[in-house]
Amino acid sequence: MARVCKLTGKRPLAGNNVSHAHNKTRRRQLPNLQRKRIYVPELDRFVRLRLTTRALRTVTRKGLLPYLREQGLKLSDVTI
Repeated sequence: MARVCKLTGKRPLAGNNVSHAHNKTRRRQLPNLQRKRIYVPELDRFVRLRLTTRALRTVTRKGLLPYLREQGLKLSDVTI
């Protein structure tokens, strides 16, 4: 399963760990993904999503369906 936020599209970033001696080793910075059940009052049901905590805060503030409309997504695109 890919580590990608269904709402924002955030993916892992690649970079280097740099030691004091300036040795470089590759590393990945993973998005903070969570599986959540979100209640959608317009549909009167719960929806399961895999989203970042940043997207969760935005959905909590705006609501899931208005946020999806703003992003140009459908509910079927983001549900697990």
